[in-house]
Amino acid sequence: MSGFASTNDLADKTVSFEELAPGLFGYTAEGDPNSGVVVGDDSVLVVDAQATPLMAADVLARIRGVTDKPVRHVVLSHYHAVRVLGASAYKGAEIIASDVCRDMIAERGQQDADSEIGRFPRLFRGRDSIPGLTWPTLTFHKRMTLHLGAREVQVIHIGRSHTAGDTVVWLPKERVLFSGDVVEFGATPYCGDAHFADWPGTLAAVEALGAEALVPGRGRALRNAAECREAIEGTRAFTADLFAVVQRASAGGAGLKAVYDQAMAAMRPKYGHWVIFEHCMPFNVTRAHDEARGLDHPRIWTAERDVDMWRALEQGAAAPPADGAPGKL
Repeated sequence: MSGFASTNDLADKTVSFEELAPGLFGYTAEGDPNSGVVVGDDSVLVVDAQATPLMAADVLARIRGVTDKPVRHVVLSHYHAVRVLGASAYKGAEIIASDVCRDMIAERGQQDADSEIGRFPRLFRGRDSIPGLTWPTLTFHKRMTLHLGAREVQVIHIGRSHTAGDTVVWLPKERVLFSGDVVEFGATPYCGDAHFADWPGTLAAVEALGAEALVPGRGRALRNAAECREAIEGTRAFTADLFAVVQRASAGGAGLKAVYDQAMAAMRPKYGHWVIFEHCMPFNVTRAHDEARGLDHPRIWTAERDVDMWRALEQGAAAPPADGAPGKL
C-alpha cells in the first residue's frame, strides 16, 4: 500500500441521465456520486449537489435539456463534501438538510472537505470554483413534505447508516426513491463515518417504503422493485459482513493492521470487484474497528489523520488516536 488508491483513479466516467417516471430523473456516472432530479409543476428539485459548481453545471445542463423550470430546492442527503460543495451553482435555490446533517457540517465540514479533496481529486474537478462550505438554508427534524404543485415529495431523515444525518427523498405516488449513500448498487459503501449497528434497521425502513425505482448513492439507476430489493440486500450484506469480521478480530485484541488484513481477506472474494473497493476499505475497517470497541460517535477525518491511517496500515505502526478515541490502533 503506497498511498490512496483513489489518487490514481483519473479516468472520466460516462454520465447517464435516465427518466425513471415522468419528470423523475437519475444522474449517474458509473459509480461516481449520483444526483436526482424531480420536475414539479412550476419548479425543479435536485437531490445532492455534486462536489463543485463546475460539476453541478453538468447536472443543470441535463435539466435544461428536459425543462426550463427553475431549480428552487436542493436536498442534501448528508454532509459529505463530494455531495454538497457544488450547491452554489443552483442560484437562488433553497438548500435543505436534516438538522443532524447541519450539525455535522458545523462539527466537521471543513475537515471533511480537506480530507476528501486530498483522497479523491478527480471527484473535485473545478474545485477552485467552490466558494466555501455549503450551509443549509432550511433544516427539518425527521421528516418534511414539499408540494411542487401536484407532486408530493417526502424528505425523510431515515436513520443512522452511512452517516448520522442520512436523508432520502421519496415520491410516494410514483414509488421512486433517491436514497443517497444509504443504498449502493455495485459500488462499495463508504463507511468512514458509519453506524454499523444501526444500518440494518435503516435499510429495513428504506425497504418498507416499497420503492419500484431507485437512484442509489453510487451505481446505476434501478428500474423495478426486484432491482431495488437487490440493491438494499447487497448494501445490507456488505455492511453486515464487514462489521462481523471486524468485531471478531477486534474481540481478540488485534490492532488495526491485523484487523484490516483479516477483513480484506474475507471481503475481497465477494466484493473486491465493486467500484472503489480498494479506496473505501481502509476507512471502512478503521471506523468498524472503532465502533466494535465502543466508539459510537465517529472520529473526524482530517487530511493528517488520513495519512496516519495509511501509514499504520502500510507499516503496522500505531498512529496516535484523536482525543477521546479508544487507545491503540
